[in-house]
Amino acid sequence: MAEKTKKRSSSRYDKKKTAPKKSGSHWIRNSVLVFMAGFTFILASYLGYLDHNVRTQFEGKRWAIPARVYASPVELYASYKLTSAELEALLQALHYRLDVHLSSEGTYFKSGSQVSVKTRKFTFWDQVQSSSVIRVNFNASGIANIVDAEQNQDLAIVRLDPVQIGSLYPRIKEDRILIKLEEAPDTLIKGLLASEDRDFYQHIGISFKGIARAIWMNVLAGHTVQGGSTITQQLVKNFYLTSERSLTRKVKEALMALILEYRYSKDEILEAYLNEIYLGQDGGSAVHGFGLASEFYFGSSLKDLPLEHVASLIALVRGPSEYDPRRYPDRAVLRRNLVLGEMEAEGYVTKEQAVKAKAKALNVIANTHRSSNRYPGFLDLVKRQLRQEYKEEDLTSEGLRIFTTLDTRVQDALEDTLSKKLNQLEKLPKANDLEAAAVVTHRDGGEIAALMSGREVSSAGFNRALDAVRPIGSLIKPVVYLTALEYPDKYTITTPVSDTAILVKGSGGNDWSPKNYDHREHGTVSFHSALAHSYNLATVRIGMDIGVARVVKTLRSMGITRAIDLFPSFLLGAASLTPMEVTQIYQTLAGDGFSTPIKGIRAVVAADGRRLQSYPFTVRQVLDPSVTYIVNTMLQEVMREGTGRSAYSAFPANYGLIGKTGTTNDSKDSWFAGYTGDYLAVVWIGRDDNKPAGLTGATGALQVWTSLMKQISNQPVSLIPPDNIKTAWVDPANGLLANQNCPGAKVYPFIAGSTPEEYSSCVDSPVNQFESLIDDLLPNN
Repeated sequence: MAEKTKKRSSSRYDKKKTAPKKSGSHWIRNSVLVFMAGFTFILASYLGYLDHNVRTQFEGKRWAIPARVYASPVELYASYKLTSAELEALLQALHYRLDVHLSSEGTYFKSGSQVSVKTRKFTFWDQVQSSSVIRVNFNASGIANIVDAEQNQDLAIVRLDPVQIGSLYPRIKEDRILIKLEEAPDTLIKGLLASEDRDFYQHIGISFKGIARAIWMNVLAGHTVQGGSTITQQLVKNFYLTSERSLTRKVKEALMALILEYRYSKDEILEAYLNEIYLGQDGGSAVHGFGLASEFYFGSSLKDLPLEHVASLIALVRGPSEYDPRRYPDRAVLRRNLVLGEMEAEGYVTKEQAVKAKAKALNVIANTHRSSNRYPGFLDLVKRQLRQEYKEEDLTSEGLRIFTTLDTRVQDALEDTLSKKLNQLEKLPKANDLEAAAVVTHRDGGEIAALMSGREVSSAGFNRALDAVRPIGSLIKPVVYLTALEYPDKYTITTPVSDTAILVKGSGGNDWSPKNYDHREHGTVSFHSALAHSYNLATVRIGMDIGVARVVKTLRSMGITRAIDLFPSFLLGAASLTPMEVTQIYQTLAGDGFSTPIKGIRAVVAADGRRLQSYPFTVRQVLDPSVTYIVNTMLQEVMREGTGRSAYSAFPANYGLIGKTGTTNDSKDSWFAGYTGDYLAVVWIGRDDNKPAGLTGATGALQVWTSLMKQISNQPVSLIPPDNIKTAWVDPANGLLANQNCPGAKVYPFIAGSTPEEYSSCVDSPVNQFESLIDDLLPNN
């Protein structure tokens, strides 16, 4: 028994063991599980990444809106010198559309001597101006009157919306006008649903029904006539992705569309789509959104568009370049009519409405390019002033509206005049390769009406108006004479001065012996004649007598902060300044001794209409008004009898022009600075290589100034003497008191107490005059 047990036990444990076989399906199953887990993790991570990107951009600042820069608005009023043709040109520059029915804002039509306009609603820096219908009647001298067509009453003044002269773009040049969903016309929403996504409010971001329908329609047509992408997918493609055509991008687009639909409401998605969709190209700037597209193609706000125009914009969604109404009007009409047909099929418009809209012409406005840099020199100035107070990112992404002082009529006149005159001047010997710069301001406020930085108006290169530092020549002389007149016990307008050779001793043997332009000496001349004829020798004698440092001090009080070397040659304009700095000097003279900082910006307004910054009119007295008055009368003599007299070939003799020519050594620089009753302008002409240009101030810059002022100025100069100015008849031969019967005697202004006390030989002494009067009164013996 025991043996049997042992045997059985031995047989139990001595049996050879074999490992069980593993099933192949078990290994595959584990591999699939691992793969699925990894794929799920990766997909979840990728979806999380996409979700983060979607939410970050959609909930943050969605768009970088460029700042828009506007010119000064034109204000119309009775007696304003403007022809009906000029008003029509202005309206076209403002992208107003010709429409005899005035069916929307931004439309006009002309009938005889009357122009009817439906103005746009516009938010200015100081008020919101509503849209109105006006009739502007013209006569031979300009605007006769302006009538409110709705109230049938005369209007005192109407301010038109300003011309946009540029934009300050971010790195990616996109532009748009943001709109709210509730601001969009009902026809726009229904048209988009009918032509782009009929199931928008039912699908989850991807429409399988829409894809199937698109495939079927394309098969029937034999070519692509309908797309399968939903509005949500189109938004994703425009907002987040590139236009790359690949399966990977389409998958990414679909996933992001699902996320977008999950995270946000249909209305939020649709509103973003209305503002994001790409609808055309304006030069280097992309036109995004229906708000801007409405103005770009039809010159009107979106809310006012008629059905046929709304359908034209919807037609662009399928291909802005292919259905561009300006380049391919026939294609655009066919596509527009297809959209109208789809709207009719969906019951969004009646058959009668569709037929009527299909019969209408496209009626797009002329392609007036909204340049991002229409006036580069002036916009450069605006940017420099803005950067003192705003960050670059704020200027290019916050949708600011910059209201400037630029007058486009004056600017256009300046550009045209400078171009024509330079072409004429270059026919003269040595006058080749000429360059120029000019600044025009309103005399009463220092606001810049026009600015040219160079001959090439479309170039944003070197800004000569702001950065070209050139010797100013005789333009400095009024500052010398003004400083001298601050000492009335020593100098008056008729004080005799010597215009004879002078040697100014310098250190190290560097003596200076100036010469007159004509290389002649003129002996003893009157103070005012020395300035009128720009005599160098007399000017140096006056300047050395009162001191160069005092003249420089006067210059600084007039707004010049640049370092000035106190050399005697400064008295003849060896100091180098920019045209803008010269403008500041003469602006102070034009302001009767009150300094007004030159400015190019009127106000900065946020995208929501809040005024962020204003640039009010500021004035500060820096010179004695009586002294300034006398210098201005002397500068009138410059224009009547001196170096500026050629200007009166274009102006009436009583216009009272004030100005001064400037010419530097070897005629390298030709300058003129002067003003009328309404405008001040400074013109510089020369060569960038600093070689002689062969032009004096009178033969070069003055010619440009005269032609420009003839076009823009409507007001003669009317100088009002301060209370302490007294006038007296003076014999110009000796500067002594005279009467009107003395040969050549004229009336001159004097500061009270500085009138000459001695009488000219042509006048009896006061004692003899008194005795003669007594003799006449006494009875005869």
